[in-house]
Amino acid sequence: MATSNHSVGEPVVEKPWHAAYPAPKTTAAVITRETLLSWMLEGKLAGKDFVLVDLRRTDFEGGTIRGSINLPTQSLYSTIPSLYALLSTATIRTVIWYCGSSRGRGNRAAGWFADYIKEQNNTEMESRTLEEGINGWATGGDEYVRMMDEYDAPVWK
Repeated sequence: MATSNHSVGEPVVEKPWHAAYPAPKTTAAVITRETLLSWMLEGKLAGKDFVLVDLRRTDFEGGTIRGSINLPTQSLYSTIPSLYALLSTATIRTVIWYCGSSRGRGNRAAGWFADYIKEQNNTEMESRTLEEGINGWATGGDEYVRMMDEYDAPVWK
């Protein structure tokens, strides 16, 4: 995003929010929507067997995958130790991150969390990115839409 610097008359380029933090060292594993859906249909529960983290800026638009929690991305990096402590105490083994496409916030957060898991020498917990994010999920067909809360069809058309 560029803004005008009135004192000099030259555009000032603002850095993205994530530029304040180091790039992830780890590329987190990917989970496909097909695999996640099969988990849900087998009876695995979000919040118990795995955690879904929605990182969209406008998480309310169009609905969300059932059982997701929403976290603000600007404060995510500094809260990773606390989030890890909560999830590891609850014996959550898989944390699945997504945003609209899981090509930006989703995979970056999954990488940061995977880095932290490695630093803790935890070999039981994993951080994954939902392939294609909520866009892929919501446009994947009726079986996916049925697993969404507050699904709003016009948003996905």
